[in-house]
Amino acid sequence: MNNSNQKYVKSFLNYTGGKYKLLPQLIDKFPRDFDVFYEICCGSGVVSVNMSNIFPNNKFVLNDLELKLIELFNFLHSNNLDVVLEDIDNIIFEYKLSDTSKYGYKFYDTNSSTGLAKVNKESYLKLRDDYNKGVINYSKELMLYVLIVYSFNNQIRFNKSGDFNLPVGKRDFNNSMRAKLIQTVDIIQKNHFEFTAKKFNCIENIKANDFVYVDPPYLISNASYNEQGVWGVNEEKLLYKFLDDLNQQGTKFAVSNVIMHKGSENEILKNWSKQYNIHVLNINYNNSNYQSIAKKYVTKEILVTNY
Repeated sequence: MNNSNQKYVKSFLNYTGGKYKLLPQLIDKFPRDFDVFYEICCGSGVVSVNMSNIFPNNKFVLNDLELKLIELFNFLHSNNLDVVLEDIDNIIFEYKLSDTSKYGYKFYDTNSSTGLAKVNKESYLKLRDDYNKGVINYSKELMLYVLIVYSFNNQIRFNKSGDFNLPVGKRDFNNSMRAKLIQTVDIIQKNHFEFTAKKFNCIENIKANDFVYVDPPYLISNASYNEQGVWGVNEEKLLYKFLDDLNQQGTKFAVSNVIMHKGSENEILKNWSKQYNIHVLNINYNNSNYQSIAKKYVTKEILVTNY
């Protein structure tokens, strides 16, 4: 697939392990002929959102174990965009959070380099506390979204008790964040999207002519989902058994995963992937041979395909 001139939509969430920068490499290796595109462990959904721009007549199923994320997707999918934006602005106003899209940085006696953490800290903590305690004056989905926007690095993280626990960040709902949200909502509302929160091996009715893309939590990294024990050796092995079963029924799949990170190697992935096709993914967008670059990068990510 030649997508060198394709313009990609950026994610409206800064999700750990996001695939925006790798989209040209991923989409170039995805098949063109499929009925339903399944993005399992979808995170921000940036892969499906951009694939749906290329294949607007196909169905896209986004799945993730993080229920609150899927609830946010479903909310954005089913609510009027103007109302969504109005409610976001109202939350920002009610909690006295900064709004540089209207007033700029000088109004808050700061600049983009210094950021807005000091300006927003008290208001942000009030919003976070209300959300965690269930003091909801607006939809819980949009209160969560505003928290994400104003949090550290615009990320999403919950503790074991289910409370949002990121500290305040440097940015706010600026023009760039607003534009990314509008683009994403427009795409998921006009195209055929479905959002589910299931374990990957509980997803039903995947057919032979469907295509499954998986970007699982990385077993050998130190991301927050590993700190909470969400993904371990057992889940890793179950995933590869799930993909082997898909292969047996004739379903094409692609899985991106980190095989080497800071001196550690994912031996389970290394041994399993030998039966399939291995493509190295690299940040410079160059095609590279798996063996030739093996010793050059501290972190190495690969795409494994069964076609």
